[in-house]
Amino acid sequence: MKKITLFTLLTLLLCTSCVTKKKFMLAEMAATASKDSLQGLLNNSREVGNQLSAQVKNLLRDTTKMGNSIRQYQSMLNVNMTEQEKLNALLSQKKNELNERERTINELQDMIKAQNDKVQNLLSNVKDALLGFSTDELTVREKDGKVYVAMSDKLLFQSGSARLDKRGEEALGKLAEVLNKQTDIDVFIEGHTDNKPINTVQFKDNWDLSVIRATSVVRILIKNYNVNPLQIQPSGRGEYMPVDDNETIEGRSKNRRTEIIMAPKLDKLFQMLQSSEESK
Repeated sequence: MKKITLFTLLTLLLCTSCVTKKKFMLAEMAATASKDSLQGLLNNSREVGNQLSAQVKNLLRDTTKMGNSIRQYQSMLNVNMTEQEKLNALLSQKKNELNERERTINELQDMIKAQNDKVQNLLSNVKDALLGFSTDELTVREKDGKVYVAMSDKLLFQSGSARLDKRGEEALGKLAEVLNKQTDIDVFIEGHTDNKPINTVQFKDNWDLSVIRATSVVRILIKNYNVNPLQIQPSGRGEYMPVDDNETIEGRSKNRRTEIIMAPKLDKLFQMLQSSEESK
């Protein structure tokens, strides 16, 4: 009985020892596996850490580049804004200049229209004043903003003379009535001849004849009809500005004439044009 009991105890001890050893081995295996797993995780963590470090470096590098680009773009933007401000200032200046030019142009157009209206009014008044004279005696026309009254030598003078006939003085008197009311015009008296030579005690040539006839007309207008002497100016053209053919009697008759040219004063218009040129 005692032998059986002892055997049983030994058996139990052996079994217990085997179980404990097996558990130890299992625990040791589990620990080894856990260690390997942890080592793998550690290695993975290191690899991930290295990757993250590389990514951080890349991000820092990209951030630096982006910062440099932003500063460069900001500098360019500042330059562009400065240039834009300059362009805006220049544009504003040009707009002001354009507005000033438009204002000047409008004023000039108004003045030109007023001048044209004045010429047409003068033309009408001169025609009305000289209605009693035939076209053989005188003609009235408008050209280039001036009014021309061409008086034939038959109306004003005897052949080869600078003394005015009464009929001629009458025509000058009618014209003087208009001139005395139109004080804002300039009056030019031009003597013209045909090409037939003249050489007398009084006139050396056609230059003499044309100048003295023009001067005679001026004297009558000033002394007899009180036309302002500052308003009137005589000149002689001789035979060098014919209006017809000197080869015919009729043509030569038309060329022997005294032209009274009336032009509105253009002082204000010239001043404005000069001012406009200086402002460019």
